[in-house]
Amino acid sequence: MKLTIDIDCTPQEARQFLGLPDVEAMNDMIVSEMTTRIEAEMDTLADPEKYMARIMGVSGKGMETMQAMMAAMSGKKGA
Repeated sequence: MKLTIDIDCTPQEARQFLGLPDVEAMNDMIVSEMTTRIEAEMDTLADPEKYMARIMGVSGKGMETMQAMMAAMSGKKGA
């Protein structure tokens, strides 16, 4: 025998029913902060050269660090 029950409720009603906390205010704050940061960094994100420079670090040792990390992950000794 197979029994199917369909419950029609909003996500908020489901969270309340299950006793989960209301995280809507925190979610709104996080989304707002992420939007602000992305808008502030849009020129860097749109330019691949600036983006890679930021990922690799300003000191110039970013590439060596990346190579050492990849070598460690592959089980080989770094050069």
